[in-house]
Amino acid sequence: MGPPARACDKTAEMAVAGDFCNDFTKAAPPAQEETMVQLSRVVLCMLAALGVANAEAAEKLRVGKAVPFAWTFTPIEVGIQTGIFAKHGLELDVSAFGGDARMQQGLTSDSLDIGIGSGPGMAFMAKGVPAKAVFAMAGVPRNMAVMVNYNLPIRTVDDLRGKKLGVTTAGSLTEWIGKRINQQKGWTQNGIQVVPIGGMQPARAAVKTGQLDGYIGALEVGYEFEENQEWRVITTATPFVQDFITHVFFARNELIEKRPQAIKAFLQGWQDTIAFMKKNKDKTVEITAKVINLKPSVVARGYDEQIGIFNEDGTFDPKAVAVLKQSFIEMGLLKEIPADKDLFTTQFLPVKAGM
Repeated sequence: MGPPARACDKTAEMAVAGDFCNDFTKAAPPAQEETMVQLSRVVLCMLAALGVANAEAAEKLRVGKAVPFAWTFTPIEVGIQTGIFAKHGLELDVSAFGGDARMQQGLTSDSLDIGIGSGPGMAFMAKGVPAKAVFAMAGVPRNMAVMVNYNLPIRTVDDLRGKKLGVTTAGSLTEWIGKRINQQKGWTQNGIQVVPIGGMQPARAAVKTGQLDGYIGALEVGYEFEENQEWRVITTATPFVQDFITHVFFARNELIEKRPQAIKAFLQGWQDTIAFMKKNKDKTVEITAKVINLKPSVVARGYDEQIGIFNEDGTFDPKAVAVLKQSFIEMGLLKEIPADKDLFTTQFLPVKAGM
């Protein structure tokens, strides 16, 4: 059997471009007045041939986001649209899921190469998901908030006691935040009841119909709904969390073993993208507002509060790892504290912008 049609097409394009250049350079010397024009054409066709080669050489990665509506995941689109990942030789196929657990299923079924999920999602590694965390992307969860139906008489954290709050999935960061508030407030009974509901659409419907009192999710979404007087932001997660790893990158074990350079290129592209975002707020807001379908004014507000969340080098802080491990026990995800090697690898760290 011959190569796939797409490969044949690319090979043909390169051959045609190369032959054209070769034939042209073998032609009779041009007249003096045409020399610069002819040389320009030679350069252009050479660049065209190189362009085909570079496009063919791009490393392809399937990247999955735990949820589609989190601003902290949008650097992926910024890096794609600004050509940063392409500069690192990558072509990304990006998809989104309805929570950490579902994204982990994607990693398990080999429909993803890299996943962007929560720190608590690292527990799935110890439960057999064929992947490892490779980069601690964000620290304390300043990007997460508790929001409630705008018309309910809930104004403070104390008013949340006994209320039903939706979360994405069991074992997710959002579930842990609800339980963390209960723990910090000493609500051993009749505290916040967390209900796995999935993504934003089912959450909005459940809150609107009174099945839920509110939701734990992305801060910028809360701001948008607050402007529309649909939901009200009661608190961010920050007052209840000191040391933590909010988000990490997961990579399938097979990718780690067979294509480590692709992971290095991805992480470098990510860090270079974060550096771009920190220097270019307006462009960042323009791109990310479209990705998560929120007003630029809301995204700009979220940018100011969240741009500092990103880890400078991706290392796993020991104190934060200890808090995560304890959360696995508290949420009933694991029965005993796992070893570091079962959760993450440090072989790709540290990674800084411009390295």
